[in-house]
Order: sequence, then structure tokens, then C-alpha cells
Amino acid sequence: MQSALLTLVAALAAALPAQPALAALVENLTTSVTAMALGNAVTADPPGIDSIHFNPAGLARLTGDSKIYSAFGASIRTGAAFHKPEGFDVGGWTDDPVAGQRTGPVRQAMYVPGYGMPGWRLPGVIIPGLGMAFNKPGSAFTFATNSYMSQAISIDRTTDPNDPARFDGRQIQLQRLVYAAPSIGWKYSDTLRFGLSVPIAHSAFVVDTHMRFPNELLGVFGKLQQGWCPESGGNIIDTFGFGLCGGGKEGMVTPFKHAASMRLQMTAPFDPTLNLGVLWEPRPWFALGAVYQGGSKTRYTGKYQFDTQPMLRNFVKGLNSSLFGPVAGAVLGLPSSIPETQKGNLSATIPFPAHLQVGVKLRPIRYVQLNVDASIAKWSDWNALTFEFDQSVKLLEVARLYGIADSTKLKIPRGYKSLVNYGFGLQLFPTEKLALRLGYEPRKSSIPGDKVDLIAPLPDTKLYSVGLNYKFSPHSDISLTASYMAGKFDTPANTDCNMNCNKFLNVIYNPYAGLDVAGDIKVRYAGLSFTHRF
Repeated sequence: MQSALLTLVAALAAALPAQPALAALVENLTTSVTAMALGNAVTADPPGIDSIHFNPAGLARLTGDSKIYSAFGASIRTGAAFHKPEGFDVGGWTDDPVAGQRTGPVRQAMYVPGYGMPGWRLPGVIIPGLGMAFNKPGSAFTFATNSYMSQAISIDRTTDPNDPARFDGRQIQLQRLVYAAPSIGWKYSDTLRFGLSVPIAHSAFVVDTHMRFPNELLGVFGKLQQGWCPESGGNIIDTFGFGLCGGGKEGMVTPFKHAASMRLQMTAPFDPTLNLGVLWEPRPWFALGAVYQGGSKTRYTGKYQFDTQPMLRNFVKGLNSSLFGPVAGAVLGLPSSIPETQKGNLSATIPFPAHLQVGVKLRPIRYVQLNVDASIAKWSDWNALTFEFDQSVKLLEVARLYGIADSTKLKIPRGYKSLVNYGFGLQLFPTEKLALRLGYEPRKSSIPGDKVDLIAPLPDTKLYSVGLNYKFSPHSDISLTASYMAGKFDTPANTDCNMNCNKFLNVIYNPYAGLDVAGDIKVRYAGLSFTHRF
């Protein structure tokens, strides 16, 4: 056993000096007050009851019974600016009203299990947590449970109805709330411990966005209408043709007009996973830990609603009011009409990525401790997200022109990657009762530079943290943490086909086709936890 662990130590030591691409998205941002203070580098020094998530083997270090009360507040601020480069042209259209604008205010919300999305919008969110651990004197086993947020991002841009970011996410809510986590830690020996936990989560996924479809094909078609149709919208010759003008003035197609709105709201109320951990502490000054957090193919169900604006509704109506328009529509697979609102039930399988993390703890002198962790999450599972509807969506039938064959499904490309991430934590112990904490986590995004968008504006970021722990007595202590994470992205026109590619058939989904987009994200976090042993 020890020879295998020594091999693992050697492998970790060899890996840490190397600098492969680092990666992280939304994992570990709102999970533990102590871990945040240490750059989430706690696998080899698991933080009490929070070990359930970071390394359940750490539970076997607890003696007696204990509780932890925690609360954190977090705010996300993200913005973007749009610039029209020289030579901008989308099928003959050279002026995009979004060009020169900047996105507006951002607020947060919270999906309340059993209720849904409340109407209020806040400058930040506050989330409480409660954990318990039980250990009988002399027992090698510790039992525990905890509630915590293992994954979260919340962006609400609905304050400004004309925010240019509304075309790529007016509201985005992704959260995974662990409401129970039955766990066990086993003290195999004085130096070796194992642990297992089963986090049971409620997951929520909400996307609400306005939609527009600037691309070459739509632009050329709009210019054809301008040349063929009189301003009044009527053309007697067209009536005996394909009905390009039959939709009237409102049915004139432009690539930059608000075309539709989409709201998807889904949950997975019961989604268990498995955490396995090992902790080896051969010396008081040295420890090695590893945890595997199992993923899941989370099955979401919920509701959808598509609201289609007059432009597409009237165009299709005019097409089907002409002599040859219905024939052309049948050949192209276009709908005979588009309702103003279409809603129903949907489902989707959205993976919760598996996560592997290993770490080392070094305490060369009593007053100083250094933690270093390396981790990888399987975000490559998010290559594309497919949403399945209970009927053919008439708006998506229009997209058959662009090669979208199945209008009962919406496939949104993502193209995320699985890479390695590091975290660093430093603790100083000036007195027996006080510990000062510093954390640093360079989080190079699992979203490649050519895949970032305003739905997931998560570029490379750096996380800085400070915190402390103060022991009031052998039975109680308090931890405080403050963290700041920031990053920027700069995406030239036609370099990101999740946002601004201008190609002939790029309808899903590039709402800022041909524009330069530059943006940033800032996350502020403050947390408090109180532990009582009895």
C-alpha cells in the first residue's frame, strides 16, 4: 500500500512543476468558506465537514460530534462592448445597431427548489449551509452530511430591456444545490484514511434570451426583398409568384431585427453522484490527498416557450398566400404558419462533469503551511447540448433552410475542453488560536477562446483570496473569507462560431456576426462559517 502511495507522490511531484493548459469553469466557486480562502487547494488538508466535497477521507480526522453553519454572498458582474470592424458586411447590410454599444447592468437570482425563479433581482445572492458529523469515541468511522452549492452561475440582464446582450442570454441560471450528502470516513491507520460520500443534488438550468439571426443568407434574402417589394409591401406580380412581399412591411426580413424569444426552464430534482477520497499523512509536516468526484448524465425536464416576432410570422404568412409560395415552402420544409407563442414540455441530458483532484500539504515549520492541488474536470462532455421538445417547434422549422433537419430538437454547439487546473493555498499560524489564509487559483477556462459567448462569459481568470480562522475554544471556531476573481476576453469578428461568425449557414447561433466583441467578468465572494464541536 505504501509503495503505491509513494509512486503517487512521485507522480504528483513530477506533474506540479509542469505547466500544461489550466482549466476551470464554475466548479468550487461557492462550495466552502475555508477552501475558497486557500484557492481550493485543500485535498491534502480537508476542511472538517466540508471534506465531504473536497476529500471525504478527511472526515476520519474528526473526533466527537460537530456541526458547521455557513453562509456566503456572491456577486457576478460581466460586460461586453461591440465594435464594427472595417469592411463589415452581412449579406449587403453594413450597419448593425448593436455596434458601438456596451451591455448594461447585471444582477443575480436564485432558483428556489419547488418554486422556481422568483421575480426579484439582487446585486448578489446569499446562500446558507448546514453540515453535521458524528463520531463515537474510539471508533474508526465518522458519519456526516452537508448541504452546499457545488456549482453555480447566475447572470440576469433584464433590468435594461434594450441591453444588447439580450440576444445572447437575458437570464442564465445554472446551479447544483446539494441538499444531502450521506458520507463516511474510515481511519484505516494513524497515517492512512479513506472516505466516501454520496451528494444528492437539485440541479436547475434556465436560459431566457431574445434571438436574432444575422448571417449572409438572411442578409442576401433581405436585400432581394428590398429590391423586389415596393415600400407599401404589395406587389401583384409577386402574388402569382413566391410571395416574397406578401408579409407586408412587417414581413420584410433584416438580419439585425429581434426575430424571436426563447425561454427554457428545467430541473433535475434528484441527482446523486459519488465522491471517493484517500488521505495519507506519514509525517506531521507532509500529507497527500486525492479525490474523485463522479459525474452524472443529469436528465433535466421542464418547460419551454418560443415567442416569434412579426417579421418571421408575416413572412411565412405572405409566402403561403401566394401561388407558388406553398410549393416552395413544402420543398424547403417550411411551416405553413408560425404561432406568436408556442410552448410545451422539454427534456435534455446535460452532463455534470466528473472531477479528479490531487494535492500535497507541506508544513516545514509550525508557523507556515503550503497547499498545492492539481485538478481536471471533464468539461469535454459539453461538446454540444441537445434540447428535446414535445412537438415540432414552428420557429425551428424555418431553420431547415440552414440544415436543421429535426425541428423537435435544438442542438447548441459548445466545444468545451478538459484540461488541468492548479490551486495554491498558504496558511500562517501566528498564535495557537489564529490562522491567516491566502489563496491563489489561476483558472484558465475550459471554454476555448473561439467558443466563448455571453451565455457563458468565462474566459481565463485569476482568483485571489484572503481569510482567517479563529478558535474561541477547543469546541468552537469561526472562519471568514473574501475572494475576488476577474478575467477578460477579446474576440475579433469571425473568430468565434458560438458568437460572432459571419458565414452563409451559421444560424445556430451567432447573434453578433461580423462584430468584434470584447468583455470581462468579475466575481466577488464573502463567506463565514462557524463550527461547534460537542
